[in-house]
Amino acid sequence: MYRFAFLIAALFVAALGLIFGTLNADPVTVDLLWVQLRWPLGLVLLLALATGLALGVLMSWLTRVLPLRARLRAAERKAGRPAAETNPGPELPVPTDHD
Repeated sequence: MYRFAFLIAALFVAALGLIFGTLNADPVTVDLLWVQLRWPLGLVLLLALATGLALGVLMSWLTRVLPLRARLRAAERKAGRPAAETNPGPELPVPTDHD
């Protein structure tokens, strides 16, 4: 069920991207100090959106997820339990050589 919903959402986003790119096909010049690029406006806007999204996710991870993981490890250490990263899990059999 989740795969079907993901497929529908992906098709919807792809269709929106195609419409967005088609409606904003006018070329614009992007000046990057040492080089000037002439790209379609739709591509420039989508790249700006993707860059902002990636930076937002990175900042959220750095300011929220990492400190919370550190607090969790400290709490597990204080409680006397091993941290989740150091928990070895089930022991696997060791292969032996049979001559």
